[in-house]
Amino acid sequence: MHHTSSNQPNNLWYKNYMVLVFVIGLPALVVIVCLFFIYYSIKIQDSTVRDDWYMDGKALYQDASRDQMTYDLGISGVMRFEQQDDKTRLRFELNYPADNLTTHTLNDGTPLVYPKTLSAKISHATDISKDRDVALVHQSDNVYYGEVVMDQSPAKYYVQIENDGAHNWRLVQHETFPINNISFHPLTSFDHTGNHLPDQRNKRADVSDKVE
Repeated sequence: MHHTSSNQPNNLWYKNYMVLVFVIGLPALVVIVCLFFIYYSIKIQDSTVRDDWYMDGKALYQDASRDQMTYDLGISGVMRFEQQDDKTRLRFELNYPADNLTTHTLNDGTPLVYPKTLSAKISHATDISKDRDVALVHQSDNVYYGEVVMDQSPAKYYVQIENDGAHNWRLVQHETFPINNISFHPLTSFDHTGNHLPDQRNKRADVSDKVE
């Protein structure tokens, strides 16, 4: 009497949970996660603060004249934020040195006249959709007002107050919002004599001049 034996394995690989989890499952999960992060980095990437902030960094010497003007005039200021329903009311107080208020002249000898409007640029650290540009209108004395709808999520912002008139100056500061007030002062880079940043707008060599 002849007996036939079966060589079929008792444990098939696709029925072994160790194989399914560690050999197939984990590598598949890694691939899925990698694909997700690739998609996220391409489609949902962080935006730059502003289009001109990067250019400002490259052209530091070009823009230093505005900061120098702020320092020379001794300008400072305070921005106050007041929440009103869905809007935020901005109150900016533009401060000149006490001597200027007495003589009614600026440090350069010109008459002290408050600009009719100032520009406020409130820039989110990473999300350009939350950037806000606000016109600040002169009301009385040294006080300016404006209104803006701000995102209320806590985040870091860069704030710039600027005057584009005869005296082209700007005040810059960065803070974490929400916040009640921000103080602005001239940059300390100009505190020491001879430490002024030069204006080199007309001193850059043209690339074409170097090509023979």
